[in-house]
Amino acid sequence: MEIERKFIVSNIPNQLTTYPKKEILQGYVSTNPVIRIRKSNDEYLLTCKGKGLLAREEFEIPISLVEFEHLSSKLDYYLIHKTRYLIPYGDYTIELDVFRDRLEGLIMAEVEFPTLEAAHDFATPDWFGKEVTEDGRYQNNALCRLNTVDELL
Repeated sequence: MEIERKFIVSNIPNQLTTYPKKEILQGYVSTNPVIRIRKSNDEYLLTCKGKGLLAREEFEIPISLVEFEHLSSKLDYYLIHKTRYLIPYGDYTIELDVFRDRLEGLIMAEVEFPTLEAAHDFATPDWFGKEVTEDGRYQNNALCRLNTVDELL
């Protein structure tokens, strides 16, 4: 079970470049049901996700570069490119996604939780902006359909 909250970020934290990061390319072989491929640095994954926004089932399996490239040619929509910074925050890790290419200018933070209670009790840092957990437009399987980030406004 994946339990996560999402937020828009307008003020990037100081010393961002000191945190570990991943270069991510991801696309959707299907958006309903959600079947995603992802390249994260040198790791390749195929992910199936259930329905839901705050909490949903998730299943991942490793795939090869060849499989990733083959599936990339079969995507429903655009490939998403983002840099993900891993920022420690108390007992959690904030995943700060700085989107590139067509979605340049969009910055979102995600935090995963072990329980729904922990998710509801989470006190956000002051640099988090509007929460978009329940806004399906900010799910990556919706973002992949956009030509530009301006379409979110």
